[in-house]
This record gives sequence, structure tokens and C-alpha cells, in this order.
Amino acid sequence: MKILILKPSALGDVIQALPVLRLLKLHFPAAEIFWWIDSTLQALLEEDQDLDGILPFERRRWVSPLHWDELLASVRRLRALKFDWVIDLQSLARSGAFAWMANGELTIGLDDPREGARGFYDLVTPRLSFHTHAVEWYLETLRLLRVPVHWNFTWLPERREVAARVRRTWQTSSARWLIFQPGARWSNKRWPVESFAELARRLAVELTEFRFVILGGTDDIPLGQTIAQAAPGRCLDLTGKTTIPEMVEWIRLCELMVTNDTGPMHVAAAMSKPVIALFGPTEPRRTGPYGQVHGVLQVNSLPCVPCLKDTCAYQRPFECLRSLSPVVVQAEVLRRLEPVKH
Repeated sequence: MKILILKPSALGDVIQALPVLRLLKLHFPAAEIFWWIDSTLQALLEEDQDLDGILPFERRRWVSPLHWDELLASVRRLRALKFDWVIDLQSLARSGAFAWMANGELTIGLDDPREGARGFYDLVTPRLSFHTHAVEWYLETLRLLRVPVHWNFTWLPERREVAARVRRTWQTSSARWLIFQPGARWSNKRWPVESFAELARRLAVELTEFRFVILGGTDDIPLGQTIAQAAPGRCLDLTGKTTIPEMVEWIRLCELMVTNDTGPMHVAAAMSKPVIALFGPTEPRRTGPYGQVHGVLQVNSLPCVPCLKDTCAYQRPFECLRSLSPVVVQAEVLRRLEPVKH
């Protein structure tokens, strides 16, 4: 049997879809499974023992007619593999079209009305309710295919060479570590950097045995610098300095993460790391840290929360996150660390 999973982006979405891969491989150990993913995220799945191949999606290149020959070659490769099942867990127009062009024996996708991708599928997976978590929605696809759903697997196995490199490069054994993740794709998902800085100042006093590592991409470098300056000598600013696999292994060795609603939050949840997730416009029951909705801090007293929009139209812009006090977050950090502080 050959199976294709389409989930090209984003980081958090790919992480949330990984249980589908794990369960398919457990149920069909002889199956050949491939994953269609944005090339910028390809490193996340490289060397995954449950995958037989990665099919990179060059989104930025293929928008240009100059590279359509590459696009056609990719489609030909998809079709040549002769998939039995094609599972589209993105279910937008682009992925739906690729799923259809793969020409598998059975094509299944999510019942997502946004871009009309449902027309490409033989089977459609409904979202059982508005608040059904994304992970559960993806797993519902397996139930339709009569694949058993359970949790007897490792969501994100350790990459030992990467983990050893992280420990060696940054001398991680020198302290206990707590993560700050100040970035997010939407500006209205970002807790103010000044609040992160104030939290760092406060925790530096309370948690003398801990250091704070700041993770993020190159766009987050100014945020990392601001936070690091708030607690000199206690912060390790790695914004823009780690690969995706290194970021994953950093999260594995830390004891707690304070994060916006962003991809690395889902990495931490997948490894059952304690997460304090700072939510504004989004609905944590749908897209929060799986299994840790209790770790979400959100100001629900505002009439617009959650608005589910990527821009803020409230009379006091970003009030949903600005009104979340560093004092409140500090108290939650100390409460969550209490069982493991000593």
C-alpha cells in the first residue's frame, strides 16, 4: 500500500497532523507513506522513520511561470507513485488540486468550506463541532478509513544527533531552562514584547536556578533583543539562530514554555511539555496546545474575544493581549513549576 499525506504548512499544523502518520504506520507497517510539505519545513520531517519519502512543495518558486516546468515534474512524480490513498489534511484549493492530480485510488480531505476543496475528494471528513480541536479533526479522517485511533506512539521522537549538538553548542547542562516564544505570524497574536521583558525581569528574581532561552525566527530578532536586555546574563537569545530540528530539541530539554499562539507551542504540546499559552483572537479549544487547554491564559471579558481574525478592529487595539498582565503570567509560571522546582 502507498499513502500520500498532504499537509504543506504551517509548522504547528504539520505537528498537529503527525499523529495521523504515526497511526497509519502502526496499522499498516508495510505501507509506503509519503508527505507533501512546503520546502521551508522539510527539515522537520527529514529522517522520520515512519516516512518513505518527502515531496517538497516549492510554493515561492512555483508561483512564477519560469518554474512551471518544475511544478509539472512534481505532478508527474506524484502520479507515477500510484498512491492507494491520498489524504489531504490542508484542504484548501491548492492542496485539493494537488490531491486530485495525484490520481490515487481513494482521495479523502477535510470538510473545510473556505476554498471549495471538497469537490476534489471521494470522502470528506466533517468537523464534529465548531470547538473540535484540529488534532481530533485530523484523526477523524482515520476513523472514516477504519484505522484504529489510540495514543500508543511517540508523537515527536528525539533526533539524537541534533539533541547532542544542541547540548554541546549551547552548554545546556549549565542551568535549568525556561522558554520564551515571543513571535507569531499574526501581529495580533503577539503578547507585547514589553510584557515579555517585564516577565523576564520578574522571573529572574524568583527562579534563580533557571535561565531563559528565547526562540524564534529571523523576524523575531528585535523581540529577542528586547527581552534579553531585560535580564542580562540570564537570557540566551537564539532568535534567528536555530534550525527547525534544533528548535524542537531545545523545547524537549526545557521545563516550561511561555508562548504566543504559534507553531513551537504545538511542538511543546506534542512532547507534553508544560505550556503557558497567551491567547488573544484565536479559540484555544480549536487550535490551542493539545491536551493543555488548562495552560491557556486569555482575557475573555472583552466582547470581541475570540474574533478569529488576523487584524484587530477593537477600539483599543490589541487590548485582548495588552490587558494580560505580566504579574498574572508570572504567577502561573510559578504555579506550574512548583511541583518540579526542587
